[in-house]
Formats: sequence, C-alpha cells, structure tokens
Amino acid sequence: MPEEFNLDAIDWRLLDALQRDASRTNQQLALDTHLSPATCLRRVQRLRQAGLIEREVALLAADRLAVTLTALVEISLDRQDAGALDAFEARVAPDEAVQQCWRVSPGPDFILVVTVRDMPAYQALAQRLFTSDANVRNVKAFFSVKRAKFEPRLPLPLPGPGAAAPVR
Repeated sequence: MPEEFNLDAIDWRLLDALQRDASRTNQQLALDTHLSPATCLRRVQRLRQAGLIEREVALLAADRLAVTLTALVEISLDRQDAGALDAFEARVAPDEAVQQCWRVSPGPDFILVVTVRDMPAYQALAQRLFTSDANVRNVKAFFSVKRAKFEPRLPLPLPGPGAAAPVR
C-alpha cells in the first residue's frame, strides 16, 4: 500500500499550475504560485519523488499532424479470469496507437481509446490486436467525428491556506 503523503494548499496550487502548463520555468512557476524559486523547486521535486507527478509531456495537435482518426473501442473477451484479462491488457497497452486502456465493468471488459492516421491504419490495428486474439469475443468501435473537448487535467480540491489533505 502506498505511503500516505500530506499535501498542503501550496502543494495543491503547484500541482494545479503544473498540470495547466508544465513548460513554465521554475522562476515563472514560483512567481505564479507566490513562492521563492528555491522553495518552489524543492516542493516540485518532493511531489515528483512522492510519485504524484507521473511525467510531463507535450500535447500535440493531432489534426495538424494528420493523425485524424480516433476510435473508442469496446472489447469483450470470452474468458474473463484474471490471467486472461491481464494477458489482453499486457498485449494491447504497449501498442503505440492505444492512447488509453481501461478495464471496465459492467458491460465490455475493456474500453480503448486509439488514434491512427486513417481507416487502413485502424484496420491494421484491429487485425494486430483484436482479430488475431482467439480470446476476443466482440469488438465495437465508435469513430469520432468531432472532438468537442479534450482535457487531461484532473479536477483538484484546492483547500484554503493552511489546510492539509492526505493522499496515497
């Protein structure tokens, strides 16, 4: 079980600021969160070491890069024992086109969010990941016609000054 970690209001502000724009310099982040640069850097390092910041990435404009086909794919398996679920997840999660892999219940066993260049690329992905797997019983794909919202930012509780909240 992960160790409990107490976050104060400053930690929450830093996490919120970083997930809005992690490209800011430490100087700018310190200014934006009303901290000294040294304190800001020390706190951000502590949040990273605690595993609360998994990684920092650049969000690319898929439509401008001609990566334009996004599908939400429901997958149902014939066997749902722990080994079969783990095996399917281990096979699909590393695939570059799979952006998200969710094990869900009830209904299908998995929901995948996949992004590829075009329909032939989706057909190749379906063959590679679904058709060739004897345990895949059903595949239902929903193709995006418009992205109305995409926000990877988590809604955070922003407690008042001096308040601390434990996290795991």
